[in-house]
Amino acid sequence: MDMSSIMASQLRSLQSTVQLSVLNNALAMNTAAATDMLKSLSNQPVAAHPHKGASVDVQA
Repeated sequence: MDMSSIMASQLRSLQSTVQLSVLNNALAMNTAAATDMLKSLSNQPVAAHPHKGASVDVQA
């Protein structure tokens, strides 16, 4: 094996490692953002249904 093929192989390996690292960081950020969004949704008060339970219509 000559030097250029060894260096090309190492460069491909390094590029793959960097791509996986960037992908992992992006996934972690998206997961954290989704978790924060879900937590903020659970803290909001639930709006009452506009007509459900307001009156009872019973016919005999």
